[in-house]
Amino acid sequence: MIGGGSTVLFCIFSFNRGRYLQNCVNSIERCAPGADIAIFDDNSDDADTATLLADLAKRYTVVQPEQDSYRRLGGLYGNMQKALVFAQERGADMVCYLQDDTQMVRPLSEQDEQQLAALFSENENTGFVHPCFLRGRNRVRDERYMRYEESVGVYYRQGARQSAGTHFSALLIMQPARLLARGWSFLESEPRNDEQAARLFGPMPYLHVPFAMWLPEVPTYRGKRKTWALKIAERQRNSGYFPFRILDAAETAALEARPHERPPFAEDALQCVESDPPKPWAYHPMQDSRWLQKLSSVENALRRWLRF
Repeated sequence: MIGGGSTVLFCIFSFNRGRYLQNCVNSIERCAPGADIAIFDDNSDDADTATLLADLAKRYTVVQPEQDSYRRLGGLYGNMQKALVFAQERGADMVCYLQDDTQMVRPLSEQDEQQLAALFSENENTGFVHPCFLRGRNRVRDERYMRYEESVGVYYRQGARQSAGTHFSALLIMQPARLLARGWSFLESEPRNDEQAARLFGPMPYLHVPFAMWLPEVPTYRGKRKTWALKIAERQRNSGYFPFRILDAAETAALEARPHERPPFAEDALQCVESDPPKPWAYHPMQDSRWLQKLSSVENALRRWLRF
């Protein structure tokens, strides 16, 4: 048992969002008391984040790379590989990857951990388990393709033609020993990791009662920098800080008791602490604006060409 409490090691990936990182850590401390936490920060240069990391390092492991591994996504997948090796050396049996703009939303029980252990022990082709709710903006698609498997009490995505989310997600639960035994190494994009997972493992289970979620309408980065187009999009969407309220026992029981035909969508079960942004929630400021996406791509191309 790691840390005298939860048997799950939590690895958090962060960059320059100290307020969100603090919320993520607080949610784990509240929902999985005693769990071991390791923070993989991609060399944050924000003063507030640096101060927080120094404080967190007094209680938890904080890892920062000497240099970026994958520039395009701010080193995320390079740090995920570092965390895999770290977890194996730590002797962790089960690991949950979260990011600084996510949080736990309900307590993790001993029964939950037993179910997770069974998903791995009873199916040698389980590589990853998805810990999060589904996004309401994809409701039509997911209601069509998510199938509940009664024998194991989880959902699988079947028949959907998409580049990721069937076999792999960047938010995940895994067993380091199993991944390394199959020769797994994190690649530099979610689609490529999904392709690799499809070769090495079976479909990824989605929990009937998830325990984590991305925060909605969060300010973000592309390649560790904000383009003017991204800044415009954040203003248009009123991007900000919207942490979730932790579900109580009655709310968790209601979530568990819902019909299996209803996949777990975040907008149906979760509420933000103060006020909810308009639903369905967005998880990237530019995801509804193609022209801003194109403008951002042009700006990044110009920056690469001019080298600034």
